[in-house]
Amino acid sequence: MKRIAAVIDTVNDRIGRVICWGILLMVILQFAVVIARYVFSTSTLFGVPAVWLQEGVVYLHGITILLGTAYAMLWNKNVRVDILYEKASPRVQDLTEFLGSLFFVLPLCVVIGWSAMPNITMAWMVKEGSLEPNGIPLRYLLKGLVLAFCVLVSAQALSTMIKAFLRLTGRSTDPIYEASDEL
Repeated sequence: MKRIAAVIDTVNDRIGRVICWGILLMVILQFAVVIARYVFSTSTLFGVPAVWLQEGVVYLHGITILLGTAYAMLWNKNVRVDILYEKASPRVQDLTEFLGSLFFVLPLCVVIGWSAMPNITMAWMVKEGSLEPNGIPLRYLLKGLVLAFCVLVSAQALSTMIKAFLRLTGRSTDPIYEASDEL
């Protein structure tokens, strides 16, 4: 079981480390949009339409959130209400992690995936593109990442449950596995 958690953690860690560079790219693209529009008063920059640059920022924002959420969960950087959790004993924290993943995160991922599926299917069938005339014609790919989000977050919830279970049953005392060092 520890090996399964380590593999999941490694996958999400590596994806997250790549996705972090998307944030820098977002800043660069946004800067390029501002330069193209307000300095050069042009609708293209180096032959790339400004609409593509603008939509690129939006796409990268979506990609960062969809693929980076599991990474945030892995390193406990996700938003949580720590009113009671922070002061609880490690055993209560592990129980909270286990039950929260089982009864909140996993069902939420199922609901998101299930409800998004018709929209994603239709987007892929028609190869949905931008609403802008010269926009990026790949909106269907971005919508498809909603399913990747569900898979990655569900897998990370499973990893969290495994690690909490191992600590609860006394099979592990590690507060977190350094997955990137194990594989």
